[in-house]
Amino acid sequence: MSIGTVEMIIKNKIILILRGVPASRAVPLAEALYNGGVRLMEVTFDQRAMAEGIREACYAIKKINDAFGEKICVGAGTVLSRDQVRAAAEAGAKYMISPNADFDVIRATKELGLISIPGALSPTEIIAAHKAGADFVKLFPADSLGLKYAKAVMAPVNHIPMLAVGGVDETNLKDFLQAGFLGVGVGGSIVKKDLLKSGAYGEITELALKYTSQI
Repeated sequence: MSIGTVEMIIKNKIILILRGVPASRAVPLAEALYNGGVRLMEVTFDQRAMAEGIREACYAIKKINDAFGEKICVGAGTVLSRDQVRAAAEAGAKYMISPNADFDVIRATKELGLISIPGALSPTEIIAAHKAGADFVKLFPADSLGLKYAKAVMAPVNHIPMLAVGGVDETNLKDFLQAGFLGVGVGGSIVKKDLLKSGAYGEITELALKYTSQI
């Protein structure tokens, strides 16, 4: 029996954020990350590119799904509307991640039976998103106000499944997990633009291992 998306997130803990990755590089990059122990990947929508950006991200999601099947659990990131939820779902995304807590996006995600992960910063936003149906709420940006703030926020909302995204790196990953976060989102510190551009996938694998080896 295949493991569910929620269980995959709780077990593997690190969601690798693929931002600005061309669909043509999605599969070799996903392979490099998989070799580095990554099992969760978020392909973000480029809102600046509008419809073209959405199509490109959806194509990348589909290519990763076609190549890896259930070995990698793929979601969509920077999802800001019902239409984008539907597009991502049609491409095979299993979870929707947003920088904000848009109740309409949360509802649209849950109507399709998918996992909702909106972003929030304050206890008010976190609790409201949870009440609206979010499966996880991501504290974003997690490191901007420091780990001390993150711990203070976690104290009254520790009944809500939380992820930390923004500023998480290999030096503070364990700190966030020990603070009670069930997982983290990591992006540019592993998928570095220069490495991706030059096709240095082996180096990307090595960077990923520095994170996954801590889980």
